[in-house]
Amino acid sequence: MKTKTILATIAAALLLSASGAYAQEDCPRGTLDERYCDRDGDLLADTPTDPAELVDPDTLIFAYTPVEDPAVYKEAWSDFLDYLEEVTGKDVVFFPVQSNAAQIEAMRSGRLHIAGFNTGSNPLAVNCAGFNPFTIMASLDGNFGYEMEIITYPGSGIEKVEDIKGGVLAFTSPTSNSGFKAPSAILASEFDMVAGRDFEPVFSGKHDNSILGVANKDYPAASIANSVLSRMISRGVIQPEDVVSIYKSQTFPTTGFGTVYNLVPELRDKIEEAFFTFEWEGTSLQREFEKSNEGQFLRMTYKEFWDVIRKIDAANGVSYACE
Repeated sequence: MKTKTILATIAAALLLSASGAYAQEDCPRGTLDERYCDRDGDLLADTPTDPAELVDPDTLIFAYTPVEDPAVYKEAWSDFLDYLEEVTGKDVVFFPVQSNAAQIEAMRSGRLHIAGFNTGSNPLAVNCAGFNPFTIMASLDGNFGYEMEIITYPGSGIEKVEDIKGGVLAFTSPTSNSGFKAPSAILASEFDMVAGRDFEPVFSGKHDNSILGVANKDYPAASIANSVLSRMISRGVIQPEDVVSIYKSQTFPTTGFGTVYNLVPELRDKIEEAFFTFEWEGTSLQREFEKSNEGQFLRMTYKEFWDVIRKIDAANGVSYACE
């Protein structure tokens, strides 16, 4: 009797092990959080197969990455969001997030349906919040992206990157590509300079804070996205002569736009349709983003376009652990 019990226990354990292995094989996920599956290998969370897990909200919530004051972008996105309402038949609300972390948490908790996440936050949003990006802004001739620049102010005594040693360098936030991840990897690999050892790092919170901080001589130097710098100069927030660039990186993909993974497919398709059929000419979106030479939404894939960003994350030892 005892032997039978032992054998039954072993059989049950083997059955559980086999079913667990099958479940793992049936739901591959790579670096995605355990709540998601990636059966097609595109590195994005799959649309749920269980209809009960799909959402079809009456009101769609949209948020744009907090690179500057959200009030600036609520107006800039107004014409596009009106068009999004027309195409989807849904009410659309602009959600003015104050940080990258808050934006990711809003999507992870189901309070955010459509978003533009900044370059560095895209991998975290994809892996932890089920973000499915499908487009970025581009110029009318198809060029896209921006560069990370390290800037200072005239007369700061900083003429090259090495001059920052022993001083202060302003970053924006730990999730920002140009505001932290890329400069950290570049400074370490090209200049053997590490935050805390060779210079004091400070965090401003946003790109406009860093740019204004340098222009007003609050920070001796800062790493920033030059697309934000271009728009601030075009709006007259600062003058070109207020800052001096001492380093310019390779080109990186800019903000990625997309939806949460579990929208009903018909709604997701309508949202994509709105992005790719929106006429920019004469709109609030054009008035703001033509300042950085952007005038259309370009279809893209996260797997291809964010490859360089994932490599930067790997070089910095970043993991996409979700809390």
